[in-house]
Amino acid sequence: MIKIDFEKMGGLIPAIIQDHESGEVLMVAFMDEKTLNNTLRDGKTWFYSRTRQKYWMKGEESGNTQDVVEILTDCDADTVVIKVKQNGPAACHTGNRSCFYVRWEDDQWVEHSNPLFDPDEVYKKK
Repeated sequence: MIKIDFEKMGGLIPAIIQDHESGEVLMVAFMDEKTLNNTLRDGKTWFYSRTRQKYWMKGEESGNTQDVVEILTDCDADTVVIKVKQNGPAACHTGNRSCFYVRWEDDQWVEHSNPLFDPDEVYKKK
């Protein structure tokens, strides 16, 4: 039986989130054992924020949740790919569909996407 290795990175593993139909990488976040178990239990993506030092479910503030379709692990069992149905227009907190909307081009980083929602409106300070 394969067991996910949370020890290599101090209790965390990278989680690559992909659109289940297109294969587009929507985001990368970190999980610990608790958030992976929550994801398996709920069928929604849960992560651990290293910045805020807290657990969060994707879309809990924006409504842009992710329904889990499939979860894979790599050969070392220390990274997961989670294929999801993205609910709502965007996975990125910037309002873009994907967090990967900046491309290296002509010796500089260039944005290649327009936000689908205004993050200042969605994430108003309470």
